Amino acid sequence: MTLVGILAGLVGLCVGSFLGLVAHRLPIMLERRLDTSQDADGGTGSAQGAGTSRLDLLQPPSHCPACGHRLGILENIPLLSWLAQRGRCGACGTPIGWREPLVELGASLLAVLAVWRFGATLDGLLAATCLWLLLLASVIDIERGWLPGEITGPLLWLGLLASSGSGFALPDDAIVGAAAGYASLGLVRWGFHRLTGREGMGAGDLHLLAAIGAWVGWQALPEIILLAACLGLLWAAVAVLVCRRSHTEPMPFGPMLALAGAVALVWPGALVDLLPAGMAV
Repeated sequence: MTLVGILAGLVGLCVGSFLGLVAHRLPIMLERRLDTSQDADGGTGSAQGAGTSRLDLLQPPSHCPACGHRLGILENIPLLSWLAQRGRCGACGTPIGWREPLVELGASLLAVLAVWRFGATLDGLLAATCLWLLLLASVIDIERGWLPGEITGPLLWLGLLASSGSGFALPDDAIVGAAAGYASLGLVRWGFHRLTGREGMGAGDLHLLAAIGAWVGWQALPEIILLAACLGLLWAAVAVLVCRRSHTEPMPFGPMLALAGAVALVWPGALVDLLPAGMAV
């Protein structure tokens, strides 16, 4: 298990490097696509996609955003390159920041967690993929404030496929979980808008909970929503009291749903087990 865990961690580091790239480039690609379509329809888009250099998940190659230095093989080793260069570009010395190594380390730990929980099996690979997509969605939501359907959609369909002949939710529970996940948050969103006249959460949150419901089944949804709500309140309290942010400033809820969903996937019934005796339903 030790060797398998080490291998899983190394694979997770490589996947994390790719996730960091996707988290940065995918939103820009989608924004460019939206601007281009708005211009084609006679809208007011800025057309930043037109006349600019190619940007996708393959091009341009990894480079320093400050000086344009193209990273070599030794500068692209996940986590180790960042540590060796002390978090700075080897060409211009510009700080790289903590985002990339944290995403890489997070993906590595999630891979080890999946293998520890499900073993070196197909279920372990599926669980790691689910956790990686939840991590990717969380990073984008924190940085951009929205959840792309290009992530929540595949996560949903993969969860439904995983329900067939795997150690996750049964097919019927997965289908109901997806529908109930979307409907439950949709009802909350509708009620908040009726009471306040403002949007309380984005549609991406509904799609994310639907995807999580497909993985863990409808039975886990109350636990997930309760845990996510508690995490959201804690996040808001820290943001307002410590970071001095306004209580009216939008705060991403996707990371809370993702963390709660990850807990439900790896430790089913964990929240119920933590409740005092007599409070568990």
